[in-house]
Amino acid sequence: GKAGRGKSGGKKSQTKSSKAGLQFPVGRVSRYLKKGKYATRVGAGAPVYLAAILEYLTAEVLELAGNAARDNKKTRIVPR
Repeated sequence: GKAGRGKSGGKKSQTKSSKAGLQFPVGRVSRYLKKGKYATRVGAGAPVYLAAILEYLTAEVLELAGNAARDNKKTRIVPR
């Protein structure tokens, strides 16, 4: 991720997403897992793994949609 990749000066806070090299929000996924009462406890790796899966699936769908749009000479991807 782009977040937390500034100048090396000082202890700049780094997001969990940038640590994992993801675009999807690991912190938010973690919060949803906790708030959703899916389990009494949530491991540190669980939200990272779930965010990575969601990011992969999103990228896959967007890739196919982008290709379909290009084939139909469209510049926008519309939900249908």
